[in-house]
Amino acid sequence: MSELPPFSAGHGHRDPSGASLGEQIETIIERLPQDHLSLGALLDALGDEGLLLLTVLMTIVFLIPVSVPGVSTVFGAAILMIGISRLVGKPLWLPARIKQRALPAAKLRPALRGGLKWVGRMEKISRPHRLAMLVNGRAQEIFNALAFILAALLLMAPFGFIPFSNTIPGIALLLYAIGFIQRDGGAVLLGHLANVATMVYFGILIGGGGVLAHGLWQRFAG
Repeated sequence: MSELPPFSAGHGHRDPSGASLGEQIETIIERLPQDHLSLGALLDALGDEGLLLLTVLMTIVFLIPVSVPGVSTVFGAAILMIGISRLVGKPLWLPARIKQRALPAAKLRPALRGGLKWVGRMEKISRPHRLAMLVNGRAQEIFNALAFILAALLLMAPFGFIPFSNTIPGIALLLYAIGFIQRDGGAVLLGHLANVATMVYFGILIGGGGVLAHGLWQRFAG
């Protein structure tokens, strides 16, 4: 299994070398091995300080209309556990089967590159320390961590075959991660709105499916 050398991720919008968030992500993509890698290798390379950067990296895979086999389960579970670790204030723990599962680096690289444009878009609208009252304080941290967990659960909902079912919660998670990194309450607020939009969308899908099923039942049973 290929390993990644250690990567130094900054705590804010730019790392000590002056690289933007998008540039940091691009550097990680460049350093992916040619054959396969594991989530454990990415975690070892980024460390606990880079968990939000890792969240951005994993989330952008869901923002383009390309399916990479085996990634949704691994990345979705990892993002969920990152949210739980933030909620309880403990280091990230992942089951060994999730950490050690081989991921196709050759297919991941173009998917990640395709999602980089989303990082650039979010960086343009994000402002450090904007609406700080939404991110500063323990109560806000707990609420935001719960919202992050909700977005991860919505991302893992079994609607992957339906357009935008991964995209909207993916946008929410990207906004949360960038908002947490930048301490930007405005980005976090947009993440909350994306969560609400996801639940409304899923509600329409479920309600519409129920109406369709009822109509078919009446048609064939009548």
